[in-house]
Amino acid sequence: MDLDLLQGAADARGEPGYRAAQVWEWAARGAGGYDEMTNLPASLRDELAVAVPFSTLTLEEEARSRDGTVKALFRTADGHPVEAVLMRYRDGRRSLCLSSQSGCPLTCTFCATGAMRFGRNLTAWEILDQALHFRRSGELNHAVFMGMGEPMLNLDNVLSAARRLPDIGITHRRTTVSTVGWLPGLRRFVDDVEEPIRLALSLHAADGALRSELMPVNDRHPLDDVLAECRRYVALRGRKVFVEYVMLAGVNDRAEQARALARLLGPKTFKVNLIPYNPTGRFEGSSRKAIAAFREALLVAGLPATVRLTRGRDIDAACGQLAAAR
Repeated sequence: MDLDLLQGAADARGEPGYRAAQVWEWAARGAGGYDEMTNLPASLRDELAVAVPFSTLTLEEEARSRDGTVKALFRTADGHPVEAVLMRYRDGRRSLCLSSQSGCPLTCTFCATGAMRFGRNLTAWEILDQALHFRRSGELNHAVFMGMGEPMLNLDNVLSAARRLPDIGITHRRTTVSTVGWLPGLRRFVDDVEEPIRLALSLHAADGALRSELMPVNDRHPLDDVLAECRRYVALRGRKVFVEYVMLAGVNDRAEQARALARLLGPKTFKVNLIPYNPTGRFEGSSRKAIAAFREALLVAGLPATVRLTRGRDIDAACGQLAAAR
């Protein structure tokens, strides 16, 4: 819901200043349309339904996994694809993976989104409408900006959306913004974000040459500089940085690579999330045995590490896969 457009429509009618806040409160609680907003005059509801689309996104497809994961493919008003995922866990977590761009300009070689044509940055309202879509089907409590796009390239809109997520039920401490290491945005994030929003680094290789092969952004913003900013975040905010490490068979999953990662990161600043790879064509995912051995090498070196639960493999839940198939 475009709240700027909504405010303009309310002002044009001479409505009280609190009307837009009332509409947002209903939307944030999961209302499915203006007709449910019973504390608004019926004439206003009818006019808003015509003048202000209830969502800035149109749902094109929704896929549901056997494990409860739901993936939605949307289109913006100007036709760009956007994906978002709801992941359900047995411990009660209902976590969203949100997109910040349509496509991505940074072309990471293992990512389906990186193979797409880059469209544009999403507005804050287009980001929020991903969350509101799933809020209409139940409560939410976690969000990660790890979908399509690089959040640090669209930081203003990402933060505007993140700052409204508590209204939907997702606190700042349960919101994570991920980056491949885009330094201009990362520096701003470290310096300016006062809310306890978490930071994650998409790393995937401790060796600079291999990381550049997997993630061309490493040539522009070398890993040492990125890690220095992450350590500055820890020093200023007192929170660890999550490291995302996708496990690629025969590429980055050997025990000696785990030991190199542990030496690079050290024991106190980072926590590593090992991600079983959801194949998108070029690479194969590491075996369970290889992932377990990699994790054990990290733990022996004193670096906290967990293996992320695989969700939605049967519905192409990796970011970009639905849109790339269209």
